[in-house]
Amino acid sequence: MNQTYFNEKEVILDTLDYDYTESSQDDVFNISYGIDKNFLFGCGVSIASILLSNPHVSLAFHVFTDHFDEQNKSKFDALAAQYRTRIVVYLINCDKLKSLPSTKNWTYATYFRFIIADYFANRNTKLLYLDADIACQGSIQELVDLNFKDNEVAAVVTERNKDWWKKRSVTLGVAELDNGYFNAGFLLINIPAWTRTNVSEKAINMLKTPEVTDKITHLDQDVLNMLLVGQTRYIDKKFNTQYSLNYELKDTAINPVNESTVFIHYIGPTKPWHSWGVYPVSQAFLKAKVHSSWKNDPLLKPNNSNQYRYCAKHMFNKQKVLHGILNYFLYFVKKITN
Repeated sequence: MNQTYFNEKEVILDTLDYDYTESSQDDVFNISYGIDKNFLFGCGVSIASILLSNPHVSLAFHVFTDHFDEQNKSKFDALAAQYRTRIVVYLINCDKLKSLPSTKNWTYATYFRFIIADYFANRNTKLLYLDADIACQGSIQELVDLNFKDNEVAAVVTERNKDWWKKRSVTLGVAELDNGYFNAGFLLINIPAWTRTNVSEKAINMLKTPEVTDKITHLDQDVLNMLLVGQTRYIDKKFNTQYSLNYELKDTAINPVNESTVFIHYIGPTKPWHSWGVYPVSQAFLKAKVHSSWKNDPLLKPNNSNQYRYCAKHMFNKQKVLHGILNYFLYFVKKITN
């Protein structure tokens, strides 16, 4: 019997449906995001990038968030109207998630993907979950056409390399991870299989278990890797090409993005919507921004000590010495006053 962990009536506080589709979309491909307020800008542009690169695919977008103000209502409504698409926004009650482990870089919003998968139980058979720091520059038709085997819970993309998989297998105590460890920022989910195997409930219970939380460092990503051993299909890295803009600070940085890349995943604390994150590899995001309702919005300036520090480093890297000095000064001010 299909089961879900989250009670929809308790978790979904409100739903806003911006639907500008002009015909029946029985064959629509559903894409979802789980974000807090810091990623709404990135999420909107990510949606625009997919629409821009896939004009002939019937799409619907589902944004699960705990914050959605009037300005964002206007922006997402305008985006849906611009592309004659459908964007549904779900306002989430996060009470059940706030007691789970979190870090400076990963808030409880990382667990929204469990709510999303449960919400679509009995509603859909296949769903693409994406992190909001992903930009599209190619066709997703291959994902639309992918057919799962019954035992495959998700299609995923590996993270890093075999040395990393080995380290995770040892740290997490799961020998099978030596054969592959995936990044959870991209999950093409087989909803019936996810529901049947109670993935959300099992994952949440693991995240409440000290023996598990003592060894995980990547929160729900580690837990999903532990849970889904032997139940995933690994697909081409072009669907989750991971690159940190902070790699640009290294002389040895190798940009893995090429013309075959479909999704660029901007991992790490510096994002392409940050004013200090403008590099050639950021162009997929910046191009989509121009073709979105955020086109006239400036890129975000630093607003905490960590961001001022990275901004300073990137300014020096771009030979903008005075800007670098100023941001280092503001970094120290923030450190002292916070």
